Amino acid sequence: MKNKITIIGSGNVGAAAAHWAFTRRLGNIVLLDVAEGIPQGKALDLWQAGPLDGFAGTVVGSNDYADSANSDVVIITAGLARKPGMSRDDLLAKNVAIVKGCAEQAARYSPNCFMIVVTNPIDAMVYTAFKASGLPKHRIIGMAGVLDSARYRTFLAQALGVAPSDVSAMVMGIHGDKMLPLVRLANVAGVPVSDLLPAQQIAEIVHRTQHGGGEIVNHLKTGSAFCTPGLAAVEMAEAVLHDTRRVMPCAAWLEGEFNISGCFLGVPVVLGANGVERILEFQLTDEEKQALGGSVEAVRKQMEETGL
Repeated sequence: MKNKITIIGSGNVGAAAAHWAFTRRLGNIVLLDVAEGIPQGKALDLWQAGPLDGFAGTVVGSNDYADSANSDVVIITAGLARKPGMSRDDLLAKNVAIVKGCAEQAARYSPNCFMIVVTNPIDAMVYTAFKASGLPKHRIIGMAGVLDSARYRTFLAQALGVAPSDVSAMVMGIHGDKMLPLVRLANVAGVPVSDLLPAQQIAEIVHRTQHGGGEIVNHLKTGSAFCTPGLAAVEMAEAVLHDTRRVMPCAAWLEGEFNISGCFLGVPVVLGANGVERILEFQLTDEEKQALGGSVEAVRKQMEETGL
């Protein structure tokens, strides 16, 4: 029996996630949206690529949550996207109601699903989905660190003139300007990047990573990033569906890890068949603790603003 993946929201991010799930052969795909015709048209277009790509599953577009029933993974991308001049926080009030409704309905029809939240501001939206869905903490997570770390690795690889896949680097904390791209642990095939690049250049890369989403928004004018966010969510889904126990930085519910409790925050987690198998806790420097504290403060403020 094939796995079933439902993607809620058929905008750019949702359609990109569907495309990546299709190419990764993750299972049957449902593209769900409130807009009539949009998910149906995009799903049909993608499904018709099956003979060319070798995909043998189904891709269905729908406006009815009943079609999402018994999904193994639900990816929530629904919500408003950023425009130039907007921060992720500007989206909070509008997207709380959207994500709350999506999570409630998705959990109603797929009570045993693993839920990945992509909608911005991610750390507050995964908290919203957590409260609305009633899912246990190990089966709900926010996509942020995988995307931010991919940006960080790309910029480091560019500066070093090496293959991006050979760069190991991680971003922790909030998905926003106060995120923490870890310099101390970043390396190329085990060689610390601090031995390969001057401190000022690394600082510039860290700053570019922290504002990476805004850079794309300013280029696009009418939308935000979608290719890599879509793939980042699918990478997480694949780890769960295939029980690969991949280690990825994701927004997980903390209960004392890193001396933080009662919020979702980007930390390294092991993803497998049970969802969040465990959080990999390690010793932070005083400077890193301070930076992570700034993330926690920002996330708690967002949580309060959700009203949940």
